[in-house]
Amino acid sequence: MRNNKTAELVLTSFFAAIIIIMAFTPLGYIPLVVINATIIHIPVILGSLFCGPKKGAFLGFIFGLTSFIKNTIMPSSMSAFVFSPVLAASMIGTSGVFKSAFICFVPRILVGVVPYFVYIGVKKLLTQEKKNVWATVLNALIAIFLLVGIRAFVVKRFEVNATGATVAAVVIALVVAVVLEVVSLKKNGNVVAFIYSGVLGAMVNTILVMGSIFVLYKDAYAEALTIDPNAVLGVIGGVISFNGVIEAIVAAIIVSAIGLVLMRLKPIEVKKEN
Repeated sequence: MRNNKTAELVLTSFFAAIIIIMAFTPLGYIPLVVINATIIHIPVILGSLFCGPKKGAFLGFIFGLTSFIKNTIMPSSMSAFVFSPVLAASMIGTSGVFKSAFICFVPRILVGVVPYFVYIGVKKLLTQEKKNVWATVLNALIAIFLLVGIRAFVVKRFEVNATGATVAAVVIALVVAVVLEVVSLKKNGNVVAFIYSGVLGAMVNTILVMGSIFVLYKDAYAEALTIDPNAVLGVIGGVISFNGVIEAIVAAIIVSAIGLVLMRLKPIEVKKEN
């Protein structure tokens, strides 16, 4: 028991250090037109899986804190106020403190909680009597998700026609679905569980952040981007369907690769936390 607690403490400290390094170097953020896309959620997701939801929530808080500090001290866009209660207070008033604090911290904390329960849930499904059926369903959902993301990426990045992008996306999604099917039938379901944890962990961050911006800061966000308020929903939808999906795919790949290695050193345990 003591060895497990020590290992979790070491891993938590390690992941926290990675989050801080990624936050204040080019390694953690990908500058985009309307928002900074991030891969900092990956150590938070891994921390959730291997250290449990409580320590995962703590890592999510660290993620949010680094976002708050960076957007306050080194704002990289006019929309930095949505992650900085300090900037929001000077621009909008007292209400901005609570709005920006919510956007900055709550989605990031949940990134440290949700993946753990997703992993446990998927593993349970894949140990039931109809595990092969569940594996096929889960693999099909991943393939559909991948199809949507690749199509959006190809259309936007390479400016090809929708038909060509759809064909390319379908081919890739089918190949991935077949590979996942083979892996999930031969292995114990860890790969599929890691993939879902990575995807949903990343999407929790994207959907909650962008959704909260729309609900709490629609007009202020439109002003910061110099666009019509009626266009904000389209911009946010584009970020979720394009940037969010690509980030989720990257998270799934990295979380799976690193997770399988860490499993050899420290198996994921079901936490009985009050």
